[in-house]
Amino acid sequence: MSQDRPAAVHRLQVADEEQGSRADVFIARQLQIPRAEATELCRSKQVQVNARTISKSPKLKAGDQLVVNLPAKEDPLKVRVERVENLKIIADDEHFVVIDKPVGVAAHPSPGWVGPTVVGALAAEGYNISTSGAPERQGIVHRLDVGTSGLMVVAKTELAYTELKRAFKERTPKKIYHAVVQGLPDPLEGTIDAPIGRHPGFEWKFAVLDGGRNSVTHYKVEEAFGRASLVEVELETGRTHQIRVHFSAFGHPCAGDQTYGADPKLAAALGLTRQWLHAHQLGFAHPATGQWVEFVSEYPADLAGALELLREGTY
Repeated sequence: MSQDRPAAVHRLQVADEEQGSRADVFIARQLQIPRAEATELCRSKQVQVNARTISKSPKLKAGDQLVVNLPAKEDPLKVRVERVENLKIIADDEHFVVIDKPVGVAAHPSPGWVGPTVVGALAAEGYNISTSGAPERQGIVHRLDVGTSGLMVVAKTELAYTELKRAFKERTPKKIYHAVVQGLPDPLEGTIDAPIGRHPGFEWKFAVLDGGRNSVTHYKVEEAFGRASLVEVELETGRTHQIRVHFSAFGHPCAGDQTYGADPKLAAALGLTRQWLHAHQLGFAHPATGQWVEFVSEYPADLAGALELLREGTY
């Protein structure tokens, strides 16, 4: 795992054998950093050659003196402890905590994500969670997308981490989501069984692909509104973006989910700035006693408001 890097000023001299090297190439080699980072240092005027600030990457001559200002860099996987006001504690057991995750919060730190995380929020509230797993994912036994709200269970003890991790791998927990999808699925109740893999054109998207991982989604239409429908979804598998990908491939993307083809006009009419998708119900065997426990989460305000507009037909 990468580490935090303190800010530093480096003074470099170009040796005879480095004659003709581009500045970014020379800096990357000398400081052992990615060339793209060295190029950005030049572009952002963090480099001086012979006391003159540069903004490009000129070719260097033997004897040139470089001063490189290397800004501090935070480990992208470092857990930042910060409170999340809308994060609700649904159940606080000796072995686990069940939370109602708000939109805009990731399960754990990851490269490219600079917002709040469940791990950091629980630490800010004083929860001691399991130390099993990678340091940035301690206690995390399953995940929700940043743009998906609802129920998550986080392990507090090593026993809970082991048992819950096994349970999710064996697909024994009950995971029920509610989603508003565009149009009216036909049939009104059914199963989408289609393999999912990483999208060949976008590394941050997924798609139904031959050779993808087995993915099974069961659904039932609860209410129909014409342009959209409220569906109850039960996951048999738990692939990244599974519900969003399956319903998009089925021709009924989640309302507001423009990443997967939702109508931006409908999203605007319903006041949605994210997909209408909520982890509504979660059940699992207690990791210590084996007793079945189950929890329910109500819709947050943005989803409830959009649903009310659909019911009233005023969107």
